[in-house]
Amino acid sequence: MEVNIEKCGYCGACVGVCNRLAIELIENTVIIDNEKCNSCGLCAIVCPLNALNTLEE
Repeated sequence: MEVNIEKCGYCGACVGVCNRLAIELIENTVIIDNEKCNSCGLCAIVCPLNALNTLEE
């Protein structure tokens, strides 16, 4: 997964839904650990600003 920083509002919704603990919100920066991420897409589904996309898109 990747974050479009131009769209991201840093709300943390993606962090709360990630079952693999692959997403962190640190000082208005969303960090995704793609080694932990299995690209399930839950974070993209809950993102109110559509700021998350799979790496393949």
